[in-house]
Amino acid sequence: MNQTRMTIQGDKFLINGELTYSEIDECPYRGLLMNARFIQGIYDDRTGRERYNRFGKIFDPDVNTDELIQSLVEWYKAGLRAFTVGVQGGGPCYTIPLESIDNNPYGHDGNHLDEAYLKRLSRLIDAADRVGMVVIVSLFYGVQSRYLTDDDAVELATANICRWLKEKGYTNVIIEIANEHNIKAYGCHKVLSQENGILRLMDIARKESGGLPVGCSGTGGYYSERIAQASDVILIHGNAQSRNLLYNLIKKAKLVKPARPIVVNEDSQALSQMKVTFQNRVSWGYYNNMTKQEPPTDWGITKGEDAFFAMRMEEYLTGKESGIPFEEQFYLQGLEPGMAFEGKRFIRLASLYPEQIDYVNFYRNGQLYEQAYDDPFLINYIENWWQGPVTGIVSGEEWKAVVYLRDGKSIEKTVIIE
Repeated sequence: MNQTRMTIQGDKFLINGELTYSEIDECPYRGLLMNARFIQGIYDDRTGRERYNRFGKIFDPDVNTDELIQSLVEWYKAGLRAFTVGVQGGGPCYTIPLESIDNNPYGHDGNHLDEAYLKRLSRLIDAADRVGMVVIVSLFYGVQSRYLTDDDAVELATANICRWLKEKGYTNVIIEIANEHNIKAYGCHKVLSQENGILRLMDIARKESGGLPVGCSGTGGYYSERIAQASDVILIHGNAQSRNLLYNLIKKAKLVKPARPIVVNEDSQALSQMKVTFQNRVSWGYYNNMTKQEPPTDWGITKGEDAFFAMRMEEYLTGKESGIPFEEQFYLQGLEPGMAFEGKRFIRLASLYPEQIDYVNFYRNGQLYEQAYDDPFLINYIENWWQGPVTGIVSGEEWKAVVYLRDGKSIEKTVIIE
C-alpha cells in the first residue's frame, strides 16, 4: 500500500518525490494535477435504486464503484492524475430531483458512518493508489447536508470521516470540505455556509486526518480570500464562467502568499477553458453532467466529449497533436441508443477543437431547430455546464448539426434515431 505519496512543493504537486508528469519528456506542465469530477464514485440512494435502472444498465452501487476502478488505468494513460469523489455524492442534475435523494452515509448525528460506503471508498482510493492517482474526497454536498441535524453533527461527521482516512494511512488524498459551500442548500448549517464555519471544519479535518491537505470550493466564480489563505490546496470552480472570468478568478487565487497549488476541480465540458488554466499553470477539472454524473455512469472514456477531453489533455501534456482526421473531430452527442430518459435527450455538438467553431445550426427533420454560439455547443444552452432537454424524439427522426468554422469552412454531422 501507499504506492502513491502525494506531496506539495510551493504551488506544485509531486508524486513519490517527483513533479507530476516528470515521466513525459520535456512536459512544460510538470507539477499540475489534471483531474475530473467523478463525484458519483460511491453513490447510492436509500429512497430506492430502481429509478437508476436506465441507459441499458442495472444500477448497483458496488458495480458502479468497481467500473470506475476499472477505468482508472485508461484515464491515467490519457494524463488524468486526480479525480473528485463525493462522500455524499453529487446531483444527477438532468434527471432526478435532488431533494428526492437520500445519499448520506454519516447518519443524522454524524456519528454513524455507513460501512458499505466506507468499503467502496476504500476500494476506490486503494485502486487510485495502485495506478498513481490522487483522490479529492469531497465531504459534503448541498442538499444531502440537510440530513445532518445540526452543526455539531456536521463537525462530528467531519472528524469521523477524517479520522477514518488517517487510520487507513492514505497518502494520495486531498480533502474538500464541501462542494460549493456558498449555495443556498447549506443554509441550514452555519458551519457549512459561513466562512468561519468552513475554517473550523478545515482545522478539524487537518487535525483528525493527520495532516492531509485540505481545501473547500465555492460556486463558479466564487472566491473567499479567508478560505484560500487557510487552504493547503486552493479549490475553485470554473463552471458558468467565460474564459476571461475564469482568468480573473485565477488571478485572485494567485495573490495568496506563500503560493500553493490552485486546482479547478469542477468546470464543464467546455474544452476551450483548458487553455486558460494551462497557460496560467493551474490544474483543470473536467465536469460532464451527462456522461459522468448520471448513474449508472459509464466511467470509461466514451465517444465524443470524454474522448476529446482525453485527447486535448494529452496534447497539452506531450506537445503532440492527436492527428485524428478532420471529419472525426466533431460528434453529434446525446442521440445514442439508450441515452433517453423519460423521453428527454440532451443534445450537443462535441468538438476536439471548439475554439475553431463560429456557430452551430441544429436541424430536426430538415427544419432549423436551434443555434449555438458558445462552447460547449448545446441545444437549449443555459450555462456551459447546463442545458435543457429535447423531448418527443421518436425513432426515424433525422438530426443534423451544421458546424460553421471561423475559417469559413463547414462540416455536417447527421444522426438517424434508432
